[in-house]
Amino acid sequence: MSFVYSKAPIVALGLVLSVSSLTWAQEEGVRQLPEVVITATRTEVRVDEVIADLTVIDSEALRNNSGRSVAEVLARMAGVQMSSNGGLGKSSNVYIRGTEGRHVLLLVDGVRYGSSTTGSPNFDAIPLEMIERIEVFKGPSSALYGSDAVGGVVQIFTRKGKEGFHPYASLTAGEWDRNEVSTGFTAGAKNLTYSLGVQTQNEGGFSATNPRLGSTATSGFNADRDGYAQNAVQAALNWQFTERWSLDAKVLQTDAVNHYDGGRNPFDVRGESTSAIRKLGLEGQIFPAWKSRLELSTSADRAASLTSTSTSRFNTQQQQWSWQNELLTPWGQVFAGLEALRELVDGTQLYTVSDRTTQSAFVGISGTSGAHSWQVNARQDNNTQFGTASTGLVGYGFKFNQDLRLHGSYGTSFKVPSFNTLYWYDPVATNFQGNPTTQPESGENAELGASLAIGDQLLSLVHYENRIKGFITRQPTVSNIPYVKLDGWTLALQGETGPWSFRSALDFLDARNQLTDKKLVRRPDLQLSTTVNYAIDTWTLGATLLATSDAYDNATNTVSLGGYTTLDVFASKKLRKDWSVEGRVINLGDKFYQTALGYNQPGRAAYVTLRYLPQ
Repeated sequence: MSFVYSKAPIVALGLVLSVSSLTWAQEEGVRQLPEVVITATRTEVRVDEVIADLTVIDSEALRNNSGRSVAEVLARMAGVQMSSNGGLGKSSNVYIRGTEGRHVLLLVDGVRYGSSTTGSPNFDAIPLEMIERIEVFKGPSSALYGSDAVGGVVQIFTRKGKEGFHPYASLTAGEWDRNEVSTGFTAGAKNLTYSLGVQTQNEGGFSATNPRLGSTATSGFNADRDGYAQNAVQAALNWQFTERWSLDAKVLQTDAVNHYDGGRNPFDVRGESTSAIRKLGLEGQIFPAWKSRLELSTSADRAASLTSTSTSRFNTQQQQWSWQNELLTPWGQVFAGLEALRELVDGTQLYTVSDRTTQSAFVGISGTSGAHSWQVNARQDNNTQFGTASTGLVGYGFKFNQDLRLHGSYGTSFKVPSFNTLYWYDPVATNFQGNPTTQPESGENAELGASLAIGDQLLSLVHYENRIKGFITRQPTVSNIPYVKLDGWTLALQGETGPWSFRSALDFLDARNQLTDKKLVRRPDLQLSTTVNYAIDTWTLGATLLATSDAYDNATNTVSLGGYTTLDVFASKKLRKDWSVEGRVINLGDKFYQTALGYNQPGRAAYVTLRYLPQ
């Protein structure tokens, strides 16, 4: 399916969603929202008081989702698109509201995680079975989190301990020799809780590339299978050592081997990687209205690329400490703090600069009174390589009544160049492809939104305009271009009625280089995602439709990626109180499509999961 750009399909689909809202209620997986969320304000706040465009994906929604990775799960949410260089474990980019993959900040339990060499997060390193909840904050959030958060923030919360003893396990088998085992437990008493989980997965895979990529003796298309294997361990502990103070720690590590194509050479071209996150936090009440938290954390992204002619290694380490204070006042909840982030890179690539530090100070306030809600944030970051950047965010919401709410916000953002952007030397082409004169990007974003509740129904509409100055491009060479504009609308519907639950989102996006008036690569103008679930007795049945319009794969807009439509189906049967069996088929119609030219996406594939999950 390909959408033809005109107002007609937008209006038609908008009417379909609007009419459907009279029948369907809240979004599957988002209907049981947590009482509080964190990412949109950096403090705990009731979800119905959040001004930002925020999506929460809970553990049930993750189990029912047809996505096989975090990136695939996110791509089925409103305002999010993705591109992938092949199958499971291959390099992927997540675009929030049309911004680049490098414009999305990934937090894992509050810890910044990503590669300082590529400048982008690695979503494939986080196993789905270890995730308890995902919060997706859409819109600029540099005033909260600093560099990287130009398009939004994805925060992943892994499993944590709770009182009692709660084991879990799952076993998955399926297409392309897929096998996956996950097991662990959450446990604890009143003052001490903890959790431990392990997972291993293997998939023989399919060819990551096709002939459109081209091929040489040492790179490009090869028709062999490109598999993926990953082992992971996760642990968490929380100790309430006094009535007001607690100590918490979290560890997550994944080791993976990713096979990819290296042209006609028979050598087993592959990448080997280790991702690790460590966190230690101290939190307590200094006074009844004053809570303080001190946190030390580190994240590491170590990767090696092995070919027939060379081995390349890239190591990133991000060391961070933060001190945040929250104070309850008559005007709302005030928070303020200090942070320091040190980025270290090394490997076979020689970087002119391999160590930089960013020191930050931030302050904000958010609150609600009657029909009014507000949020104001300010932040200053001082980077040893690029100097000082100041960012801000102001938002306001107004409830006309219990059903209709309007909100608006304005925010600024920035993004420092990655080490590869500045200093990359291509050993294959034997030439320098970085640009050490590249400067940070800066952005301005405004949005207006409305949400309407009809009984249990929820219909929302958001319009946003984002301008990024000094946008970094690699085509034809690395440089800053004057401006990129990102204009879009998101119409979302979510609900349930009786045994049915429903979620649908229609995104319209115009993402352009203002200098050339050409569209940004791999950004469809239109994307429609719809999920329907039916639960009765011991059965849950579901289906997800994802449809996109055409996109371009190059900056000059001469190479097209066709639009596509995929249908995934899901079924779950509860066998006993604590046991269930799940089955899913992705891409039921076996549609051939590409989100990056020359790279295959999965065809029709079936998976079966046996799950043990005591309630």
